[in-house]
Amino acid sequence: MARPSHQPDAFHRRQVEALAGYGVPEAEIAGMVGVDPKTLRKHYKHELAFGHTKANAKVAENLFRKATGEGREAVIAAIFWLKARGRWKGDLGQRALRPGRQADRAGA
Repeated sequence: MARPSHQPDAFHRRQVEALAGYGVPEAEIAGMVGVDPKTLRKHYKHELAFGHTKANAKVAENLFRKATGEGREAVIAAIFWLKARGRWKGDLGQRALRPGRQADRAGA
C-alpha cells in the first residue's frame, strides 16, 4: 500500500522555518516532520531558504532594541553592533591587538 502524499500545513511550515533558522540539518528536520529529505525540499523550499534570514532578523531586532536602550547592557550591545555593523576597529582607546601580540596596557 502506498504512503499518502504529504500535505504541508501551517504548523509544519512554522516548524520547518524555525528549525532551519536554528541551523538544524535538513535530514533531521525531515525526520521531525516525518518525510523524506527530498519531500521536505519539495514542499518547504521557501521555509528552508529563508528560515535563517528570519532568525537573524529577529536576533538583530532584539540586539538593536538593547543597543538603543539604557544601562550597561545597552553599552555592551551598542559596542558589539558598531564593531559588527559599523566597521569599528580596536578596543575603544586601547591599541588594537594583532595576532601574536599581547595588549599593551601601559599605552606605550
